[in-house]
Amino acid sequence: MVATTYNQIDANRRRTLLLMVGFSFFIVVVAYILVRALGYQGVGALSFVGIFLVVSGLINLASYYWSDKLVLGLAGAKEIQKKDNPEVYRAVENLCIADGLPTPKVYIIDDPAPNAFATGRDPKHSVIAVTTGLLNRLEKLELEGVIAHELSHVKNYDTRLMSIVVVLVGLLAVLADFFFRSMWWGRSADNRNSGGAIFLVLGIVAAIFAPIAANLIKLAVSRRREFLADSSGALLTRYPEGLASALVKISADPNTLKGANTATAHLYISNPFKGKQSTNWLVKLFSTHPPVEERVAALKGMEMP
Repeated sequence: MVATTYNQIDANRRRTLLLMVGFSFFIVVVAYILVRALGYQGVGALSFVGIFLVVSGLINLASYYWSDKLVLGLAGAKEIQKKDNPEVYRAVENLCIADGLPTPKVYIIDDPAPNAFATGRDPKHSVIAVTTGLLNRLEKLELEGVIAHELSHVKNYDTRLMSIVVVLVGLLAVLADFFFRSMWWGRSADNRNSGGAIFLVLGIVAAIFAPIAANLIKLAVSRRREFLADSSGALLTRYPEGLASALVKISADPNTLKGANTATAHLYISNPFKGKQSTNWLVKLFSTHPPVEERVAALKGMEMP
């Protein structure tokens, strides 16, 4: 099959959906195993899992409204108006008109490392942030490719999706920690006496390995959304070579983003932590972004409709 932009977009969306369905099922199963291992049975176990899901929903609601402010604060981003940087603002406005999106707020990060990210709970409350290093390094068509990529994250509600995933991963880690603390307090002894030895063993295994597996799923979702934003951005500009060239320049720059941290690294168009590039499968597995070589190859292999 010819690698058109449309079928790449469809394939990435299907894979993300499968990952999210599998992740949701995984979270529920692990939570059930852990509460059974703690000695809860029947309705009590299901109630505990229900409480866990309600708490995750409330935390997600909070992140829905306030996560963008936290991310912008951590990045040291400052809002600009059109008069402050007409070229960037016009590029954002023109691409939004072409894609039927409301114009987001535009922020600048004073940092020599070229990078960019988008955040916000929906297209009407979205933000695009770019670094001064990005503006200094890229040509006009390359900058448009990066902005189109970030607008695609906004249109595809990627920031909302990743907020949900991050919260679920964090809650699973908390639940695993609670399980081990409960074992220390002696809860597991009651469980063994009641014939729940199998669930106790499963609970120990789940508490050790489930947070690792959840993080791997989170990273896989993040990488898949990057591929989706690449192909959607290429469709918007009709010039995938611009984004491909920008990715090469960004990845080749030796500067590490000063405001980068592991909690927000997945938001950026390219991994903000610089280091020796590797094609080792283990490096790929624990990376927040697909290898630049794969992204560039996918972009160059696209056939515009």
